[in-house]
Amino acid sequence: MTDWTIVARSLRVRLFSTCTTVLIVALGVALMVVLLTLRDAGRSSFERGTGNVHLLVSRDASPLASVLNGLFYASSPPRPLRMAEYEKIASLPPVEWAIPVQLGDSYRGAYPVLATTPEFFAKFQPAQGAAWRFADGRAFAKDFEVVVGASAARATGLRLGDSVVLTHGTGGSRAGGHVHDEFAYAVVGVLEPTGTIHDRALFTNLQSSWLIHAFDRLERAGGHDDHDHEGHDHAGMPIGEEDLTDADRLITNIYLRVLTRPGSDVSASVPVVMETIRRDPAFVASPLTVAGPLQEIRRLMAIVGNIDQILVAMAAAVMIVSSVGILLALYNSMEQRRRQIAILRVLGASAGRIFSLVMTESAIIGLCGALLGLALGYAGSHLTAGVMRARLGLVIEPALPLNVPATILLMTLGLACLAGLVPAVVAYRTGVAKNLRPAA
Repeated sequence: MTDWTIVARSLRVRLFSTCTTVLIVALGVALMVVLLTLRDAGRSSFERGTGNVHLLVSRDASPLASVLNGLFYASSPPRPLRMAEYEKIASLPPVEWAIPVQLGDSYRGAYPVLATTPEFFAKFQPAQGAAWRFADGRAFAKDFEVVVGASAARATGLRLGDSVVLTHGTGGSRAGGHVHDEFAYAVVGVLEPTGTIHDRALFTNLQSSWLIHAFDRLERAGGHDDHDHEGHDHAGMPIGEEDLTDADRLITNIYLRVLTRPGSDVSASVPVVMETIRRDPAFVASPLTVAGPLQEIRRLMAIVGNIDQILVAMAAAVMIVSSVGILLALYNSMEQRRRQIAILRVLGASAGRIFSLVMTESAIIGLCGALLGLALGYAGSHLTAGVMRARLGLVIEPALPLNVPATILLMTLGLACLAGLVPAVVAYRTGVAKNLRPAA
């Protein structure tokens, strides 16, 4: 009878205990794999989501808030910018393009609406090097036309030709979620997936957004009477462009890109433009927040990284606990196997061989748990990535360098062998004569 046969039979006799211990080890390994995979993939996904914007201008409280609100739709920016301010910034010499954006409305209170200009689809890239592509239809060309992001279209079932009404604010905003049911938007385009948060959004032109908010202003001022605009053609709408004032023509963000060398995404002019906008006397009374999206996301990831370390430490603790489980399972089995060990000794097995048999059992449990844990970890990572893509539109590619799973495997194997030392020593010191006595 070979050593492998002895070990296999020993594990099979204690099948429930063996499977339970393997599962405990696997869960610890899987947790570690999921945390490490999603940490690195999440960082890449957020950095990718900043697109080809060099600077983001707003009046948010901080640069990080500006990026989270303006590019990731975390919340509605609280204070607007005037179009005159946009025009001043857009005219700065090193600026390649500047796109005005207004946020604050939503569809069904859950899907953000971004109002902008046609340049948004021509110049802004939702992910660096990846331009917008239409799965169906086209970009908006006139008022009250809307383009739907891929995730929003999939979740809501919106298709070309559908009619939608928008909501002022979001489901959880302080704006109360007022529905602009006086204005129906026609769906004229559905975008292909970009793998960014923009897939959850709807897009329309700025003037449409200005008109519906001007209508609210007139209603609050004492009611809006269509007869006040006799002779004006509103194309069936209760308000027209002539009703707009400078106070209505507001935006919340400016997407800005600085001139670069062909094929390069880096420009030495970015810090210069940032300081020029910040120090401009025209903005002293009401300062602007100028953010570098990529830098802010990296700062955020550095903050989140501290939390990651805590989570990874917790996963390591689970792996250590699982090794203790191996120790207890084998140690408890020693009490039931003393007679078996004594018989093996009588048949010629040395104490060293008995020691190696127990260590081999421990290593096999650790190895099986590690392999199962790696499989569960990668499956869990892909499942989580699928949920993130469906709900947030974020594409996360779960992947780790080959040295990481190899390191986890070796660590688990090492912990399992360490856990097997105590039971192996107990087996090594098992007395032959005492344990071969007939039971009383």
